[in-house]
Amino acid sequence: MSASEKSLPKRLLSGVAIATVALVLAACSEENKEAASKAPAETTSADATTTASTSAAPAASGEAKPATTEVAQATSPAAKVELPQPEGSVDVAKLMEPGALPEMAVGEANAPVTIVEYMSMTCPHCANFHNNTFDAIKTKYVDTGKVRFIVREFPFDPRAAAAFMLARCAPEGQYFPMISMLFKQQEQWAAAQNGRDALLQLSKLAGFTQESFEACLTNQKLLDDVNAVMQRGAKEFGVKSTPTFFVNGEHYSGDMSVDVMSALIDSKL
Repeated sequence: MSASEKSLPKRLLSGVAIATVALVLAACSEENKEAASKAPAETTSADATTTASTSAAPAASGEAKPATTEVAQATSPAAKVELPQPEGSVDVAKLMEPGALPEMAVGEANAPVTIVEYMSMTCPHCANFHNNTFDAIKTKYVDTGKVRFIVREFPFDPRAAAAFMLARCAPEGQYFPMISMLFKQQEQWAAAQNGRDALLQLSKLAGFTQESFEACLTNQKLLDDVNAVMQRGAKEFGVKSTPTFFVNGEHYSGDMSVDVMSALIDSKL
């Protein structure tokens, strides 16, 4: 292993800027996490070099705009859910063209509804969706053949990129379990003073060794490919915040509850 290879994990997790992680857009904000749960916020965007540091929370910038919902009181016989309005649409055939990395998907290839999610591992809104909504949607729609769900990487900072790389390096079939574990433990590693050690300990729970952990994070091609997925999402499909969902090509930004996403899927069936 060359000296430059040895230094890559340190650069990924210490906050030294990486040339390929140069796209910083509006997304989740750890410091605005509480406010995001109470009121929608406008998103902004900027192009700059990432300068996340392990001595502070990850440098995710701005917060995703929550989906518009209107749910009747729980005591109502039939809860009313107002569907979020799409922010536009993209060509589905183009959206489904192969990218730099193999698709990470669950569900039947010929399902009537295809959902593509762009997410960042350090985004609390993405964590909230995967911790509170994804499993219910998978059971109700993916496992019954109605939805194919695809996850694509959109890291806003080096720690998010490192987490995605580790998920890609996990044994075959373990990408989604690894993503789930990292989201459930997000506060332990994303804002840890020593991000490298925190990710190493969690990776060991998933079967990594010190050697396989280092080998994964010194894979420059994998890092380049993760960032290529992000850059394509931004340039070709207009992704500016996370999570961003494309439901049969229609663009929606922000976290969604089970009720809202269920209503959205039902409208497409």
